[in-house]
Amino acid sequence: VDRRALRGFAPAGRLDIDSTGLLVLTQDGRVARHLIGEDSTIEKEYLVRVKYTRGARLPDADLKLLNHGLSLDGRALRPAKVSWQNEDQLRFVLREGRKRQIRRMCDLVGLQVLGLKRVRIGSVVLGHLPPGQWRYLGANERFA
Repeated sequence: VDRRALRGFAPAGRLDIDSTGLLVLTQDGRVARHLIGEDSTIEKEYLVRVKYTRGARLPDADLKLLNHGLSLDGRALRPAKVSWQNEDQLRFVLREGRKRQIRRMCDLVGLQVLGLKRVRIGSVVLGHLPPGQWRYLGANERFA
């Protein structure tokens, strides 16, 4: 890879220091705005390992709140898609990305986040890319 071709890359979005997964680097501000701008509707998917701190199991009503009905910083959150992957892992699909949003959402319903990994942005999936590694988008990959 020609190192000069890698100049000027900047992350389009962020991951918290204690989160892992897919991060997009771009040289194109239009791509960044498309992914993280205020009016972006691009889905971001996360797998979140959790522990319920208020009893045996998260009530169905609280799962519904995670999907729609919570507010952060006095502003209602956009509807999300939140479902159980297995007994200790939730799948979150968001169309917005407020600071520490998933951790704060979980805290509101008594869930402690044990691990958080972004696995998809739009139709681009992390797949089996090892931590710390990168790759160019394939010719058929799009964020839309």
